Amino acid sequence: MQTIKIKDLGEIITGKTPSTKKPELFGNDYPFITPTDILSYDFYFIQNTERGLSKLGYLSQKNKILPPKTVCYVCIGSTIGKICMTKTYSFTNQQINAIIVNQKKYVPEYVYYRLIYETPKIKSIAMGTGSGKAIYNKKFFEEYELQIHKYPIQQKIASILSAYDDLIENNTKRIKILEQMADAIYKEWFVKFRFPGYEKVKFVDSELGKIPEGWEVKTFLEIPYLRLVNENILPYQGTKKYFATADVEGIDFVKDGIEYSYHNKPSRAQKQPVLNSVWFARMKDTYKVLLFSTPNLDLVDSIILSSGFVGFEAISEKWLSFLFISIKSQEFHKQKDIFCTGATQMSLTNEGLARIKWLFPKENIIEEYDKLARPIINSILVYQKQNKILRQIRDILLPKLISGELDVSDLEIKVRETDKEKI
Repeated sequence: MQTIKIKDLGEIITGKTPSTKKPELFGNDYPFITPTDILSYDFYFIQNTERGLSKLGYLSQKNKILPPKTVCYVCIGSTIGKICMTKTYSFTNQQINAIIVNQKKYVPEYVYYRLIYETPKIKSIAMGTGSGKAIYNKKFFEEYELQIHKYPIQQKIASILSAYDDLIENNTKRIKILEQMADAIYKEWFVKFRFPGYEKVKFVDSELGKIPEGWEVKTFLEIPYLRLVNENILPYQGTKKYFATADVEGIDFVKDGIEYSYHNKPSRAQKQPVLNSVWFARMKDTYKVLLFSTPNLDLVDSIILSSGFVGFEAISEKWLSFLFISIKSQEFHKQKDIFCTGATQMSLTNEGLARIKWLFPKENIIEEYDKLARPIINSILVYQKQNKILRQIRDILLPKLISGELDVSDLEIKVRETDKEKI
C-alpha cells in the first residue's frame, strides 16, 4: 500500500445551492444531490434526487459539473459520512465534497469503499473540532491521509464488493417494478372500478361519489376483518432489534437497528409486529410503510418498532394485500396528513385515524384481488430479504478487504469491464 492524501485521488469539488428565489434554476435536466438523497444503507450509485437543476441552473453554477462515478461525501452536519457515486452528470449542495477520481490511477468504486472504511475516523475528527457541529471542511478533507492499494488490487477489491451492490441494485429495481404492478392492479380495480364483472354491477351514490353496489365507505377501524394493534410489547428474554421511524424509508428498512434487552430498550420501543400486519409512520409528511407476512416471518419475533408506527393486523389473511396496497397508496398518506395534529410535531392520533374514510369492496372481490396481488407482494418481501443478506455479507467483507486482512493479490478475479479499459 501507499500513503496518499484525498486530494491526490483527483479533483475535489465542494457543492453549492443555487438561489431558491429563482425557481427557473431548478428542473429535471441534472440531478442535484443533497445528503437526504443519499441512502447510506443502499447501493453505491445515487438513484433519485428530490430536486434537479435546469439548463439555466447548470449555467448559473460556478462549480464544475460532476461526471459519472464521482464520489460524493457528506462533510457537514448529522449525516456526515453519507457517501454515494454519481450515475450521470450531476451537481451537489455545499454539504458535500465530491472527488472527481483520476481513473488512470484509481478505481472510483475502490475509492468509494475506502472512504466507507475511513468514515468512523473521519466522524470522530469532525466531532472533535469544537465548533458544536460536526464539520469536516474541504481543507481538512483534502489533507486526510489514506492507505491505498496498488491499482490491480483496487480493481479486484472493487469487483468483489461491487458484485454485491450490483445485485442489491438489481433487486431494488425488481422491487420497484413489482410495486408498480401491484399499484396498477389496485388502481384498475378500486379506483377505476374495472374489476372482474364490473360491467354487470350497479353503481350507487356515496359520500365518496359513485361506488359499486355492495361496497362500503368506512374507516379502517370499522372493518371486522382488520384489527388495530394497540397493545405494547410484553417482557422478553435476550435482545431484540429496535427500529425507529428514521430507520425506515419507503417500504423497507434503511438501517440495521440496535439490539436491546427488554429492560434497556428506549421508551419509544413499544410495538411488536404480528404476522400479517401492515405498519405506517404517524408523522405528517412521512412515507414509511412495513409489511410482515410469511416471507419475512423471522422479523415478527425478533424486532421492536417505535410507538411512532401504527399497525393493522389482517385477521382474515385474504385482506392483507388490499390492506398493504391501500396503506402504501399516496391517497391514504394524503388523508393521513390532513388529519394529523400536534403543536411541535404533527402526527396522526387514533382519533385522527378514525376520521379517514376508505372504500372497502365486497369480500369476494377482496379474495380475488388477494389471489392476484399476493404473489407480487411476496416477491417484494423475498427480494428485500435477499438484499438484507447481501448487505450483511458486503459489510463483513469490506473492512477485511480494505485493511488487507483478506489478501486478494494472488486470486484470479474477473475485474469489471470498465476497469479493464484503464489498464
